[in-house]
Amino acid sequence: MIQVLFVCLGNICRSPMAEAVFRHKVKQAGLEGVIVVDSAGTGDWHTGERPHHGTRKILDQYGIDHQSLRARQVKSQDFEQFTYIIAMDDSNVRNLQSFAPDRDKQNAEVRKLLEFAPSRGVRDVPDPYYTGNFQEVYEMVEESCDRLLAYIREAQGI
Repeated sequence: MIQVLFVCLGNICRSPMAEAVFRHKVKQAGLEGVIVVDSAGTGDWHTGERPHHGTRKILDQYGIDHQSLRARQVKSQDFEQFTYIIAMDDSNVRNLQSFAPDRDKQNAEVRKLLEFAPSRGVRDVPDPYYTGNFQEVYEMVEESCDRLLAYIREAQGI
């Protein structure tokens, strides 16, 4: 089983959006039994909450299910359980290190989402919690998730 974890700061805007979009793409590709998708935040402020209303609104606009999503915090076991941990920005990558177990217990490949959309010319997905630009973030996430799925399919031979 291939497991993908999307990570942002609070797990109410970017990472649940990426989780929902990627899960939708996995389902469309007929890979639900092969790829498992989740999301988490490096902070614990929103644990148990649904995604931000802006995230829910944009996902609804594109017909992407988000009903089961609830915020949670990253835990050290995630580095053992997940095949890929996909962070939204450099700060998330740095914060992830505080959760990481010893190297010999890490199975996850940690990457940033926009590594899969280099033509965008930016390295970090901006946080719409502060910018309010959920449409721009959706477009970044959507394009990157297409390419991430292609990367995983090639890397895993599926």
